[in-house]
Amino acid sequence: MLKTISLRSRIIIAMIFLVVIAFILIAVVTIYQYSEQNREYHAERMERKEEQIKQSIDLTLQKTTYPVTTENLPYIFKDEIYEIALVQNINFNIYDLEGQLLKSSRPKFEVDSISRCIEAEILNELGSNPSKRIVEQKTAAGFKYQASYTFITDNKFKPIGILNLPYFEDSSFNDRELKEILMRLTWAYMLVLLLAIVMAYFISLYITRPLQTISYRLNQTNIAKRNEKIIIKNPSEEIGKLIASYNAMIDELEVSAAKLAKGEREQAWREMAKQVAHEIKNPLTPMRLGVQSFERKFDPKDPDISEKVAEYSKTLIQQIDTLSNIASAFSNFAQMPAQQNETLNVVKIVKLAVDIFNENYIEFSSEEEEIISVLDRTQLIRVVTNLVKNAIQAVSLEEEPRVLVTVARDNGWVSIQISDNGIGIRPEVKDRIFEPKFTTKSSGMGLGLGMVKNIVETFKGTIDFESKPEKGTIFTVKFPIEPH
Repeated sequence: MLKTISLRSRIIIAMIFLVVIAFILIAVVTIYQYSEQNREYHAERMERKEEQIKQSIDLTLQKTTYPVTTENLPYIFKDEIYEIALVQNINFNIYDLEGQLLKSSRPKFEVDSISRCIEAEILNELGSNPSKRIVEQKTAAGFKYQASYTFITDNKFKPIGILNLPYFEDSSFNDRELKEILMRLTWAYMLVLLLAIVMAYFISLYITRPLQTISYRLNQTNIAKRNEKIIIKNPSEEIGKLIASYNAMIDELEVSAAKLAKGEREQAWREMAKQVAHEIKNPLTPMRLGVQSFERKFDPKDPDISEKVAEYSKTLIQQIDTLSNIASAFSNFAQMPAQQNETLNVVKIVKLAVDIFNENYIEFSSEEEEIISVLDRTQLIRVVTNLVKNAIQAVSLEEEPRVLVTVARDNGWVSIQISDNGIGIRPEVKDRIFEPKFTTKSSGMGLGLGMVKNIVETFKGTIDFESKPEKGTIFTVKFPIEPH
């Protein structure tokens, strides 16, 4: 799917992706940092509290009148334990060296096997090292808390009891602060995201504008016309290389197009010269034979000499007329007169062209009296007369010949149709019907339809036909209707 997304969209998506990833990373780092700070804070606070309680315990042991032994600890801290807990604002418990509870600062200490004695694993880990300290994670009433275990020693640093400090972490303040920071980060990154989208839009616009220009020029590139080079001020290195490659291609294309056009023109004129020479030879051969035969058989004393001379002259004149028609057809095709465009009523001009013909089976039809377009009057008449002549020749052998010429408006085009019920066009020659030298007739050069197609395309029109052998042909010419 990403392959179908435009470059501009990819840049915008990339910017959004980077901002979102940055926000997620910073949020994760912030949460982790707060967690670490919170853990370190509570660990340090727990150590401070524990140290303060131990100092208070040592002070109490120094002042007591009881012998400082494990058995006297409940008596030594009978009331002092509550004062110490009140001053330090934290509860604690005192166990004997066997792990049995001796005294707790909580009057209503919950009586259970866990709180009344220390687990064996803790005792084993403590061992007999007076400086040993153990911290474990515990759970009570669904709340997690930490519990530290350390020895209570006498003035000779001999362990006489175990101090247990349950420490409940109150992280509500830090949690609120973390939420506020994350909320501020969210709003800040929403603003950054909005700015990133705007910046990405303008950056992508700046980056893709030269590409759009290049794309447009590539779409407009046509070997049949002169193509303009791309000129962009201060392009990037990559775009500059692309523009240089395109401009070099345009230069090569112009050279190739010139060579191709020259070759095509030379080939076309060679083919035309061959065709003209062939067409001229056709009437010259019977003329030569006729002259030779007349020379052999000429007898001034022949009583029918006048009739024979007249017949010979008639044959010679027919061949000369054929040569003249060939020359005229070639001249009409090779030298198209300059266009003299004018705004004219196509319906009226086509009807005038049809009225030239005297055949009574030719009909003209139009649903509208006026369809305006900008065309050359003379060339429009040539198109119509050539197509009507072809239709007349196609129906020459029909018992009931019919030629219909219609003019109609067709979605912004003026459509001219010439239909006949003649012999039609064979399927195998349909693709060659507009070739300049091709003809299906026994005489002529086949330049008529080629000339018609040339005229129609000059005015940005189209010409097409439908034909069925022995049923007839319909030629359709369309010219664009100019707004007026």
